[in-house]
Amino acid sequence: MTVTRITHLPSGSDFRSLFEPSAIETGFYLTVDDRVGIERLLRHLKTRNAPNPPLLNGLLHHKLRISRGAREPAPPEMVVAGRQVTYMISGEGSRSGVLTMRPVPLPGHVLVASLLGATLIGMRKLQKVPLLRDDGSIDVLVVLDVSPPSDQDAG
Repeated sequence: MTVTRITHLPSGSDFRSLFEPSAIETGFYLTVDDRVGIERLLRHLKTRNAPNPPLLNGLLHHKLRISRGAREPAPPEMVVAGRQVTYMISGEGSRSGVLTMRPVPLPGHVLVASLLGATLIGMRKLQKVPLLRDDGSIDVLVVLDVSPPSDQDAG
């Protein structure tokens, strides 16, 4: 097959200007450890206790597909497993918890094996994205702050 029409950008144009800035700014970044952790959750069926496992599995697979590799070590403003995340869901007050790959809920932790945790992982401070809920509704999620876990959460 021969390509007969080749599209050229006008000279002097910057191809990045063709993309909507918000699309670039809303990208996700995963560290190698987080990517491996998500793959392990999926491979070992550790999402089966979620309220809607097919929806969560689809979201995690999608996150793996669309996320770029993060710099190592991860920048301090990036949400990675093991960090304390302060976030807000549309119309609600701020909440926080340590993001974890564990499949079992613990007080003060947000599971990556949940729609909230699967959405949070790979985000950055002040990033705002849609949050899919178990009932199929969509809210808005914003990361307010990211910090190392407190000593009591580290264990």
